[in-house]
Amino acid sequence: MTLEFELPANLTAEQFIAGLSHKVSIQTISRRSSCKTYYDSFDWRLYSSDITCEFNQTSSASSLTLKSFKSGLVVGSELNKVPLFSKEFEPGLIRDTLAPLLEMRALLSVCTLDCYIYHLNVTNKDEKIILRLVIEEYNQFNNRVLLQPVKGYDKAAKHIVKILTATLGLTATDNPILLTALQSQGRKPKDYSSKLNINLDPDMRADIAGKYIYSHLLKAIKANQQGTIANTDSEFLHDFRVAVRRTRAGLSQIKGILPADISAYYVDFFSWLGQITGPTRDLDVYLLNFERYKDSLPTSIREDIHPLYDFLLAKQQKARKELAKKLQSPKYLSTLAEWEQYLKEPSYSKPLEQNARLTIKELADRRIWKVFTRVLEEGDAITDLSPSEALHDLRKTCKKLRYLMEFFQSLYPEQQIKGLVKSLKGLQEVLGDFQDYAVQEQSLKLFSEEMMALNTSANTFLAMGVLVQELDAHKCRARKDFASCFENFKQEQNRSAFKLLFAPSKSHSHPH
Repeated sequence: MTLEFELPANLTAEQFIAGLSHKVSIQTISRRSSCKTYYDSFDWRLYSSDITCEFNQTSSASSLTLKSFKSGLVVGSELNKVPLFSKEFEPGLIRDTLAPLLEMRALLSVCTLDCYIYHLNVTNKDEKIILRLVIEEYNQFNNRVLLQPVKGYDKAAKHIVKILTATLGLTATDNPILLTALQSQGRKPKDYSSKLNINLDPDMRADIAGKYIYSHLLKAIKANQQGTIANTDSEFLHDFRVAVRRTRAGLSQIKGILPADISAYYVDFFSWLGQITGPTRDLDVYLLNFERYKDSLPTSIREDIHPLYDFLLAKQQKARKELAKKLQSPKYLSTLAEWEQYLKEPSYSKPLEQNARLTIKELADRRIWKVFTRVLEEGDAITDLSPSEALHDLRKTCKKLRYLMEFFQSLYPEQQIKGLVKSLKGLQEVLGDFQDYAVQEQSLKLFSEEMMALNTSANTFLAMGVLVQELDAHKCRARKDFASCFENFKQEQNRSAFKLLFAPSKSHSHPH
C-alpha cells in the first residue's frame, strides 16, 4: 500500500485537514516548524541503494530517519547532530545500515528544506486510533501527506486512501521530496559518479573524440579538487588521482591525435600531478587498512601496533597540508585552466597529426588490439625466476588496456566489452595485490627506521616485524596465483573474443 501522497498545488494543509474532517474523525496532535536536511555521500551511495537519509530538527527534538523508497522501510533514531562518518554513529540499526554502504565516505548535506509538520490521528467510533497522518507543508513545493498504518486496521487505512485520492484529489507518490528539491536547484541525484560513462559516436573524428574524453576527465578532476584540498574524506583524492591517471593514459595511449608538443607538455603536467598526490594517497591507504593490519596480528601483540597508527596519522596530516598548498599554487591552477581552454577550442578542419583524421572506432580497435597483444607478450615472458619489476611492468600495461577499454566501451556491444573488462580485472587484481604488498612491506621497513628516532617502544617494532612477515606471505601467495590467473586470461576463448571485437580486419595475425 502506498504511504505517501502529494496534495494538489493549490491545497493548503489547513484546507486539507478541513476537507478530511468532513469524512472521518481526526484529532490534531501538533504543528511545528521543522528544518529538514538530506544527507548522502558525494557519489550518492545511499540514493544508489534506494535510501534517503533525512535529519529533522524542530524546536524540541531532532532525529535522523533512513527511508527505503522502494520498500517503504524506515529506520529512525533521536540524534542531536549528524556525524561525518558511519563509524561515529552509536552502535545500532542506523550504523549497521550506513556502514557497508558508505564505507570510507563522509555524509554530506545535500539540501535543506524548511517546512511545517502536522501530526494527526484518525479515530473510529470507539475513539481508537486507526491511522496516523503526518502532513508536511512546504513554501515552494506541493505539500505532502504520509500515512502511518496502525496494526489491525488495514481495511480502515485502505478506505482512507480512497478518500484521499478519489475525493480530495491527492496523488500517490514514491518519489522522495528530495528529488523535487534538487530539481529546483538545477541538480539531480547521481550527478557525480566515479565510473566512466562516455558516449562516443563510432564515426566521430579521433581528435575530436579524444578532446571529448579529456573534457569528461577534467570535469572529474575539478569535481574532486575541493574535497581533496579540504580533506573531507579519502575518496576525493582517490577519484582525483584516478581521473589524473586516466588522462595520462589517454595522452600516452590514444596516440597521434594531438600535436606532439601539446601532448608532451600535458603528459609532464599530469605526471607531476600523479607524483605530488601519491604520498598522501599511500598514507590514506595505510590508515584505511589499519584495522585489517591489526586483526592479522596475534591477539597478544595487537595493542602494541597502535603507535604506528599515530605515526601514520601525523605523517598523513603533514602530507595533506603540503598537497593542499600545491593544489592551490599558480602552477596547478593556471596549467589546468590552460588545458580546459585548449579542450574548448575548435579542432582544425584538416588536422596534421597522422591519427587525428581516423574515426575514433578505427583508432580504438587499433590501440586496444596493440596493447592487448603487448599484455600477452609481457605475461608470456614471465617465469618463476622473473624479477618483481616484470610483474610491475605487466600491471602498468594491463592498466593501460583497461583504461582504453573503458574510454571506448560505448563503441562495442555492452555485454561483450563488459565480459572482457571483467576477465582483465581478475588479472589486474592479482598483479595489484602483489605490487601493494611489496610496497607496503617496503614502506613499513622505512617507517620503522623513522620511528627509531621517536623513542618508540621495542614491542611496537616487534609487532611491525610480524606485520612485515604477514605482508610478505600475502605477496608470495599473490605471486604464486599469478601464473594460473594469466593462463586463465590468455585462454583461447578470451583471445578469440578480443580478436573478434578489436583486431583490425586486414590483420589476421593471431596473438600467441
